[in-house]
Amino acid sequence: MTHTDPAIRFRFGLTPLEMVGPWGREHPVPHWFGLTDGWYCIDVDGHEVLRYSERTVQELRNDSDGREPHPYVAYYVVRLWEDMIALVSEAMEPVPQDLVDIAADMSPDWTWLDTPETDAALTWHSAGYLYTGYLRIAPHVRCWRTVVDDEDTVTVAWEHQTDPEGAIEFVCPPTGRVSMPTSEFLAAATELDRALLAAMDQRIGELEESGPVPGAESDVEQLRREHRDRATWLQRARDHEPGTDWDAVRIGVRTLLAPGAAAQDWAD
Repeated sequence: MTHTDPAIRFRFGLTPLEMVGPWGREHPVPHWFGLTDGWYCIDVDGHEVLRYSERTVQELRNDSDGREPHPYVAYYVVRLWEDMIALVSEAMEPVPQDLVDIAADMSPDWTWLDTPETDAALTWHSAGYLYTGYLRIAPHVRCWRTVVDDEDTVTVAWEHQTDPEGAIEFVCPPTGRVSMPTSEFLAAATELDRALLAAMDQRIGELEESGPVPGAESDVEQLRREHRDRATWLQRARDHEPGTDWDAVRIGVRTLLAPGAAAQDWAD
């Protein structure tokens, strides 16, 4: 039996608990978001989309505060988790075939006008991006779903930005696009959810046993309450139906397209 790697996978690791400080100045407490401090990567068709080049790792080492820089994005893993859940909630509605080219456009040449229809178009198009604005020289990553006959597919595309200072670069190709069964994309999101919640359950359990870190107040009960709530987020996202008004989106896209041949082609 031949084993094939999934088309998309999310990997992460958490910073050792003793190295994670509490949040808050006057009343520092362990915070669920803050406890997810670590690193993460997105693997798409064998490409490590968020892996820095060796030269960039060296640059980060020179600028670090003593902590060894990681070859992957070092940030709160919950940020990736929350933004993946947002994609599951808002970007899993199949795109009509006449809008697929717009869905796949990473940077449409919009003419900015404010109408209910353009707002509908911008809201729909923006929902396809995985938010990365908190990163320095953040790559653009977006996805869209199509259903044609019996093929239910999610396409994931990325486009890395050029750092004008030349310090930040990634090892994967600067652009890419990979399609996969929707079930495979959702399975990857489910695995990220399962793995992070399991890791956080263990982390909170350690705090329950050891008590708060020095200098922090104990609020483990609040951590448990938040953990139970976050355990429902993915299912709520999967149950959510955006209910996009596609006619309004079409009008909005037609209005937003830059003047010239593109707009005329759309009208035709």
